[in-house]
Amino acid sequence: MEQVVSDLTLRKRVEVGAPPERAFRLFTEGMGTWWPKETHSVGEERAETVVFEPGIGGRIVERTLDGEEHVWGTVTAWEPPRRLVMTWHPGRGPETAQEVEVRFEPSGAGTRVELVHTGWERLGDRAAAVYDNYDGGWSYVVGERFAAAANA
Repeated sequence: MEQVVSDLTLRKRVEVGAPPERAFRLFTEGMGTWWPKETHSVGEERAETVVFEPGIGGRIVERTLDGEEHVWGTVTAWEPPRRLVMTWHPGRGPETAQEVEVRFEPSGAGTRVELVHTGWERLGDRAAAVYDNYDGGWSYVVGERFAAAANA
């Protein structure tokens, strides 16, 4: 049986102790402080930081120690502190970009953060394998690293 990649939607949810305003700011402005650049980046050990440029048209950019820039995506919706949407193509050309939407909903004294990653069909034959890789990757990046920073 063949897997239909256009139906693939990757969803991750995490509850954090920070209010939505702080969680949104940390996810965007503070991305360079919690993103695991040494393992989840184009440059890996050469990665120096990740910069999230705010607003529609803003870029998500990895900067390496030797001055290279790798564009990971572009902001397509910007609704602080509730929602953002970005294209996503780290290490690939923009023609392969998927879409990542992140929502920040009040939950008690904290925030429920939900990430939805779609558009896998743009990767063609590689879609299912890349999806499987991101399934664990987003769990670590958002579910562990971002959550730990937001709960600190």
